[in-house]
Amino acid sequence: MPTTAGLTTAVLAAISHGTNCPAGQAAVQGLFQQTVTRAAGAETLTDLRLGHVDVEEPDTAATLSALSGSGPAVIVPLLLSAGFHVNVDLQDAADASERIVVVSGALGPDERLTDALEQRLNESGADPASDVIILGAAGSSDGGAVRDVKTAAGMLADRLRCPVQDAYLSFAKPTVVEAVSAARDAHPGSRIVLTSYLLAPGYFQRLLSRQQADVITAPVLNVTDGAADIPPGLPEIILDRFQQGLARL
Repeated sequence: MPTTAGLTTAVLAAISHGTNCPAGQAAVQGLFQQTVTRAAGAETLTDLRLGHVDVEEPDTAATLSALSGSGPAVIVPLLLSAGFHVNVDLQDAADASERIVVVSGALGPDERLTDALEQRLNESGADPASDVIILGAAGSSDGGAVRDVKTAAGMLADRLRCPVQDAYLSFAKPTVVEAVSAARDAHPGSRIVLTSYLLAPGYFQRLLSRQQADVITAPVLNVTDGAADIPPGLPEIILDRFQQGLARL
């Protein structure tokens, strides 16, 4: 893939994981549409499209091809942590493209995601002063992704001024089952609150909802009364990641 420097404009491919869950699709589409609105008039961004790593179409390659012109592109992963999809799948697509393409960092960790997690906790009726808070993530075999989640848990703990245990539905330890069990043993009588560190409704949110916690929050993006529920600041994270990617071109 050719490279250059000093570029001042590019196109943006916002790439989600993809899901067959209609609510998850609507939530991600809602985030993308808000990003399009926020980007209106931006001098550095000339086009943006939504694509997916898996499950849905268009895939990453088709999304890059559909973007206007033949100029450089920034892939912004609509993923909370930088794991295999960011470091391998999306990077491979960038390397294979006829365009100049860079892959930005994932959406998290970010203080605006901490804002969103706090919002979901407030909506659930959780009380950090008395409840035990666990941050439940999908999990990854990629150590960097796990470190991202641990950082996010630390940021939430700082915000709430209480301990927050990271836990995982796959690959990494402790598992959510282990974390909930340990919390019950250590804090008998306290409510166990699972804070969803998942982007949108879908397979992993369904798994999280089956865990034996007392309270389980909605994911970062949600659908409420048929409308996408997008916490403030999320479109701005995408546009910030685009600018960071643009600076690397």
